[in-house]
Amino acid sequence: MTHSRWERFVAAMQKPFPDLTHLQVWVYDDVVPAHPDSFLGGSAPRLRTLSLLSIAIPSLPKLLLSAKGLVTLTLLVIPDSGYIPPDAMVTALTVMTRLESLNLRFRSPQSPSRPDPPSQPLPPPTRLLLPALTRLTFIGVHEYLEDLLARVDAPNLNYLLTIFSMDHNFDVPQLHRLIGRAEEFKTFDRTEMFISNDSIRLILSPKTATVGHPRLLHLGISCRKLDQQLSSLTQVYSSFPLISTLEELEIWGSDSSHSNNDMESAQWLELLHPFAALKNLYLSHGIAQRVCNALRALSVKRENEVLPALRNVFVWNSGSLPVGPIQGAMEPFVAARRLSSHPMMVVDGWVGEPSPFCFKLGSNLIYFLLANLALVSFDSGTFANTIKNVKNVSS
Repeated sequence: MTHSRWERFVAAMQKPFPDLTHLQVWVYDDVVPAHPDSFLGGSAPRLRTLSLLSIAIPSLPKLLLSAKGLVTLTLLVIPDSGYIPPDAMVTALTVMTRLESLNLRFRSPQSPSRPDPPSQPLPPPTRLLLPALTRLTFIGVHEYLEDLLARVDAPNLNYLLTIFSMDHNFDVPQLHRLIGRAEEFKTFDRTEMFISNDSIRLILSPKTATVGHPRLLHLGISCRKLDQQLSSLTQVYSSFPLISTLEELEIWGSDSSHSNNDMESAQWLELLHPFAALKNLYLSHGIAQRVCNALRALSVKRENEVLPALRNVFVWNSGSLPVGPIQGAMEPFVAARRLSSHPMMVVDGWVGEPSPFCFKLGSNLIYFLLANLALVSFDSGTFANTIKNVKNVSS
């Protein structure tokens, strides 16, 4: 929408539309704010769906108070001039008892957040119950979401996507509370971690997907340095009780995504430490070298503190990538486990399709099994049966 068209649009939308049920306005150029208290005449009593992109409407909180039947609220690329404080947003939500989907995405990575805490702690606020809310998406600074969640309760969530801007201190007790109270998340048994040049993401979902009913728990951090990615994500999820019950984890990433100087073995160990029940660890080839180096660096006293239940490590590999360094890095860790009460094995290449979120790898795999520190070759059929048997034994 051009500048002149936007001005004409604003002029036309200053009057009430009492029968309006769906409105989507996306602007890709510079935005001219609507006049205060004038957008839709400040009233939209029958509105069910509202989707705005890059639009600053100062009177939006007032408008939302009139939209008692709103089912979907989507505010994308919220400009600083259209910032709605968390308390004003909660006030607007008080009338939305039918709201099913809330999507808030800020344009600036450092959008305004909550003010400095008062000198005297305030009593816990009364939380607003949103019984119909099943989908929540938030992209911005974590302080805003924390302020929002301190006033809101949504026990029926089955889809939560958060991407936080980089911070050195992620204190998110309200996010922990929200996830802990959502019964649907407790059934999720598939866990994937994606590491790219500009972000790290942990995604939990059910292994059995329902068509037309996506269920997801997505925790992401926007950050470029690997050491900061690892430490930030660890802060966000380390105290989730759900993490300690998961038995499988896939970690995807490319070795070219970061230089080796970014990675600290201690941070990998801290990242993996909460996965106390993990039995099967799946690694892309680029990530495997880093994780194996970290496990090799474990001291004898700590070898059973990190991933104590681990039985199998699977490495996805194409025939063009070297496997010797990974095998060498894992030998001390496997040997230590073999001497303890927690023996394990390492498999290069696993049967099945890579996750649709990850980069596409070649289909020609080198199959090998590292058991008792000996290399054994398999053809593809035997390898498939081996993987199946390994999973059956460890389950």
